[in-house]
Amino acid sequence: MERRGASGWRWETVLPYFKKVERDIDFDGPLHGTEGRIPVRRVFPENWSDYARAVAEAFKLAGYRYLPDQNGEFQDGYYPLAMSNLYDRRVSAAVGYLGATVRQRDNLDVQTEAQISELLFEDTRCVGVRAAVGHEAVEFRANQVILCCGAIHSPAMLLRAGIGPVGHLRDLGIAVRAARAGVGQRLMDHPSISISSYLKLDARKNPYSKRSLHLGMRFSSGVDGAPPGDMALTVSNKSAWHAIGDRIAVITLWVNKTFSETGQVRLSSADWRQEPDVDFNLLSDHRDLVRLAKGFREIAALHELPPLKAVTSDAFPASFTDKIRQVGTYNTKNRILTSIGATLMDGPSFLRRAIIRGFIMESAGLVHALKDDEALETYIKRATVGVWHCSCSCRMGADDDPMAVTDPQGRVRDVHGLRVVDASIFPVVPCANTNFPTMMAAEKIADEILRAEASARPAHQVAAA
Repeated sequence: MERRGASGWRWETVLPYFKKVERDIDFDGPLHGTEGRIPVRRVFPENWSDYARAVAEAFKLAGYRYLPDQNGEFQDGYYPLAMSNLYDRRVSAAVGYLGATVRQRDNLDVQTEAQISELLFEDTRCVGVRAAVGHEAVEFRANQVILCCGAIHSPAMLLRAGIGPVGHLRDLGIAVRAARAGVGQRLMDHPSISISSYLKLDARKNPYSKRSLHLGMRFSSGVDGAPPGDMALTVSNKSAWHAIGDRIAVITLWVNKTFSETGQVRLSSADWRQEPDVDFNLLSDHRDLVRLAKGFREIAALHELPPLKAVTSDAFPASFTDKIRQVGTYNTKNRILTSIGATLMDGPSFLRRAIIRGFIMESAGLVHALKDDEALETYIKRATVGVWHCSCSCRMGADDDPMAVTDPQGRVRDVHGLRVVDASIFPVVPCANTNFPTMMAAEKIADEILRAEASARPAHQVAAA
């Protein structure tokens, strides 16, 4: 991050904050925290599903090595997925940080069912927010406002406040408060595709864990200009909540170090009730498409190895289509329909393949895609989606960077009293899940705020504090 102009955000300065967030249940050492608010654990191989074990064996046959700790030294290999989870329940930032004791603090008021409609300004100073609380408009005044609406809605809030590219603001009739060309620009995510397969009956059982995600892998594409560990994947023995999802395993592959940086968030209207227009432009750099195609072929080859052939069949390229989204809606109708379809899938192979081709798979079959480079490229362009790691639309950067929206302390440039602290301030999307990096950034900027406040107090107040 420091190489992108985020002064003070090199590895040595952010590691203490990663450790401050983390309470690792399984590992200790210089790369791990043991007293943080967010527990981290893993499901180890002895408790994996038969499917996960088979995939791991295929990885081993393909020449990859087992890494017990995903969060240890950054190396290629397969590993038990690290998760912020305890007793089979996810520990979110809200669960980890806003415990019963914290919620009882006199200086904390958590306002639920409130939607921010606008930032309030006096000239160039942000002095609060206006929110719709139920059917009532309520103002909340503050000496400092910290915007944490994520990489989609944080830039949208700034744009509505007149902070952003001049031309776009004027097109919408929004008065320009601060001309910051980078607001909403260079949005990033990790481009991903998936290969699914029918999971045989015996491989669906797992008496050891309720989780379907046990196994991941990091590997290097070897594409010119790409660093080591530029690709990653996860392995799941369940693709959806319904009965058909229980029978479809999925390997999701993504570009861990993407070069595509031309996504954007723009307003569709100055009205805060209207969602912004979002275009991730995930494959704007051709190297990302090349790497996904290369990874697709390698995953397809794994399905021809004995360990996977023993537990799966009928591998096919998966797409998150409208059809899949509709069936994925949780309701009684879909529960009944998928139960019928699942029963048929467990019948004769010709019937299973007909269901996969007719109701699940939209794109060309796996064999066709592998034989035809054009068909594979068409599939990747159509099927590539992000992995909910949207970042970088309010990037921090140096004073002389015209595209920098915030400074290294998260302060929005050219205005006062306003910071952004979420994944939108990353100069580049991390080669990882964005959950822990976002909490790390919050901890680091919180310390910056406390230091600034302490230095601004008179000497006798600092001593008393």
